[in-house]
Amino acid sequence: MNKEVKFSLVFRDMWQSAGKYQPRVDQLVKVAPAIIKMGCFDRVETNGGGFEQVNLLFGENPNKAVREWTRPFHEAGIQTHMLDRALNALRMSPCPKDLRKLFYKVKKAQGTDITRIFCGLNDTRNIIPSIEYAKAAGMIAQASLCITHSPIHTVEYYVDLAKQLIDAGADEICLKDMAGIGRPESLGKITAGIKAYKKDIIIQYHSHAGPGFNMASILEVCKNGCDYVDTAVAPLAWGTGHADIIAVQEMLKDAGFKVKDINMEAYMEVRTQIQEMMDDFLGYYCPELNRLNNSLLVKPGLPGGMMGSLMTDLEENLTSLNKWKVKHGQKELTTDEILVKLFDEVAYVWPKVGYPCLVTPFSQYVKNLALMNVIQMEKGKERWSMIADNIWDMILGKSGRLPGPVAPEIIEMAKAEGRQFMDSDPQANYPDDLDEYRKKMQEKGWELGDDDEELFEYSMHPTQYEAYKSGKAKADFEADLAKRKEAKNAPKGEAELPKSVTVNVNGQNYKVEIAYGNEVPATTATQANAPVAPAGEGADLLAPLEGKFYRVKDSGETPKNVGDAVKNGDVVGYIEAMKTYNAIRADRDGVITAILVNSGDSVEEDDVIMKIG
Repeated sequence: MNKEVKFSLVFRDMWQSAGKYQPRVDQLVKVAPAIIKMGCFDRVETNGGGFEQVNLLFGENPNKAVREWTRPFHEAGIQTHMLDRALNALRMSPCPKDLRKLFYKVKKAQGTDITRIFCGLNDTRNIIPSIEYAKAAGMIAQASLCITHSPIHTVEYYVDLAKQLIDAGADEICLKDMAGIGRPESLGKITAGIKAYKKDIIIQYHSHAGPGFNMASILEVCKNGCDYVDTAVAPLAWGTGHADIIAVQEMLKDAGFKVKDINMEAYMEVRTQIQEMMDDFLGYYCPELNRLNNSLLVKPGLPGGMMGSLMTDLEENLTSLNKWKVKHGQKELTTDEILVKLFDEVAYVWPKVGYPCLVTPFSQYVKNLALMNVIQMEKGKERWSMIADNIWDMILGKSGRLPGPVAPEIIEMAKAEGRQFMDSDPQANYPDDLDEYRKKMQEKGWELGDDDEELFEYSMHPTQYEAYKSGKAKADFEADLAKRKEAKNAPKGEAELPKSVTVNVNGQNYKVEIAYGNEVPATTATQANAPVAPAGEGADLLAPLEGKFYRVKDSGETPKNVGDAVKNGDVVGYIEAMKTYNAIRADRDGVITAILVNSGDSVEEDDVIMKIG
């Protein structure tokens, strides 16, 4: 056979698929020489969607991280690539055009060679502009086919999609099998169909191991002309992650492919450093179930990248739900019980919302919708009783055209709420706003950064960037990590959990109170600088779910204040949970007499957040 197949290490996605956070920049720079010494990788994934946001969440500058992380690979002649969500760029929500254009200029200047562009709807109106912007910035534009398995997503569907993207100027094609549920035979036919259309187009295959198909799929796509395969390194291989490089290399070598040898001494060094990173802090955010393969994932088709954070989110939601069940004299659910209910509900919900590919952000939207349905039904309420606005945006077509039709009952719900379906260019819904953020930074005295990279980061992740700059992000992270370490390492039933932790952020100490269960902390790092409005008279407005409270979800909104009149149904704030903003609505006409929590504060279900008199 003698065809060469090259390997990529998806180091970022390894962590995203295992848990919630990424390594610090000092850890990344330390492991890079060992990765290079392994000698088997022609490409390494260095940044992308979700990665930079989590840097901000634990108080690290993502621009510094990307520049330092890409440098050693460039010096070694290894290409770097990143994950790119097309209309959404690096975030969960759509971006204005001016921000999308700046995105590619910044990433090219920081050292990223290849951008892997994908849209969870496979809407070419979202992908093709990103191909143009990336190439204009000097990047290699790798356009993705988001692989899933449904009556709509056929071999012919994917080959036709690839043809459109190649004709639009895509330099490469990625088969992005983000849930690992692509069937080997079909994936081989898709690969062959693309190569038949353009023989020299580079194809890269990305898959997750969880459902159990991916080793067979790797062999099948390579037999049909695939050029690059994404791989991982233990102990973050398999499970919700990716196939380990050793197994893939040996399988392809036996099949007659030309593949590079692996320096096993360097492999063991990388493996050791990964374990050290887990022992340091990352392992506290990697649920054990994510280390296992699970063929139950075949039915719901949830992606590996999302499963990394799902188990952490599910742990919190299950705790909240079980508190409610205890309060109402009902039997508590186990993790396995709610997982089965969730997987079944995803399979029920997915066709009804038009078969969006289950990849960020749409996998989170479908999963969140399913989980909310499960929680509400467990409490005796109706299915569909809580749908976040950004989920509605997906259903209505604001982010792009859904692959399939929306179910009649959801169409009726939209009409009843006065919501309009649309099929216009999604970009038209999101006007340019870079000048607005540039002005804000100048007013705050913040530097725009080399190549406007800090302007880019603030515009891309405004809430997280402000929390990073203020020190709140680092304080919250350190407090949460301290709680997790104490809970995991303490002898059961003996240790008293800490009530506070002192965190040093940029030379200033913050005392962060930690609450457990139904306790309420006396103060928080935020409250030290932003006093809560005094309680007034009136009826309590309760948090409908657990998460973080925000008064607005973007800079275009005006926050509600004490003294504002509201009508029943008016949006008065949001709770961010599982990466979506859920609107909190007034439950009566009246006047806000008190706001009892600050933006960014964690709340539990049924906490009093406001009073309306």
